[in-house]
Amino acid sequence: MAKGKDEAAQLYAEAISIDGLNCSNWGREEVFRSLHNGGLTAINATIVFWESFQETLDNIANWLGWFEEYGDILTQVRTATDIHRAKTQDKVGIIFGWQNAAPIENDLKRLRLFHALGVRIIQITYNERNLLGNGCYERVDDGLSNFGQAAVREMNRLGILIDLSHVGDRTTLETIDLSEQPVAITHANARSFKDHPRNKTDEAIRRMTEKGGVIGANAFPTFLPREYESTLDDLIDSIDYLVEMVGIDHVGVGTDFCQSQPRAFFEGLFSQQGKIPPNPLPVPYPLNFPEGLETPDEFSNIARSLLERGYRAEDVKKVIGGNWLRLLSQVWQE
Repeated sequence: MAKGKDEAAQLYAEAISIDGLNCSNWGREEVFRSLHNGGLTAINATIVFWESFQETLDNIANWLGWFEEYGDILTQVRTATDIHRAKTQDKVGIIFGWQNAAPIENDLKRLRLFHALGVRIIQITYNERNLLGNGCYERVDDGLSNFGQAAVREMNRLGILIDLSHVGDRTTLETIDLSEQPVAITHANARSFKDHPRNKTDEAIRRMTEKGGVIGANAFPTFLPREYESTLDDLIDSIDYLVEMVGIDHVGVGTDFCQSQPRAFFEGLFSQQGKIPPNPLPVPYPLNFPEGLETPDEFSNIARSLLERGYRAEDVKKVIGGNWLRLLSQVWQE
């Protein structure tokens, strides 16, 4: 066992590790230290759920301050080269990611502005309908709007990775078909693995990966078969399932960590358009992630568990970050 642990530790130390989605309570020192203690090379850090144009600018201003305050362990990522630099410098690379395209409001040119500010991943819509398309919890999914089609083309042109994790089934398929660049499902599991509307259909996963995309297996307990009794093994089961479905080159990890978030965060998360809170809250609070992967400090456990399952070292490196790095390099046009 000691030899196995040593092998996993050496592999992880050498590898680029990327979390495809983290929406923790940014600005808290324990959260930033946890990322660094976990040896993460980079993360897709959610800076938008329901925010307006102005609120999103304020969030970015806050991050610029945190990059100064925690400059010993954090660095902003705009390019794949920045990810490699973060690894060399022993820092955590922060990729600005949105879970909702709503902050551009009805003005497409704002995509250029936010790209200039470092936004590199944008989800079409979050759970519900916006001006671009429909979310996974809408009663009716009418697909991409005219504006949504224009936004997809503009994100392709700029080099912004499109995310479809919370997007409705029809809007998902239309985006995959329209996009000239590969797209991502940064944090979801297969619906055939766990039947939940937030998980993705086999058709969507296959069509997305056939065009070069990557899906990040999600550790949020609701989207795993054993839900709040899940352990790290349940996430590894999801990875196994996805690898068998679409191959080793198209599977990553998107933990969906919500570290140190207060109850009000979850109330806002599940609110209609971020305004009408649910009653009751649809998840337990405090929310516990699977045993063995409860915080970013434990991200390296994924590598160890994959090795124990019989994955080759080079394939483990793909799942824990290499596949994300390849996709980001392509879409960011480097």
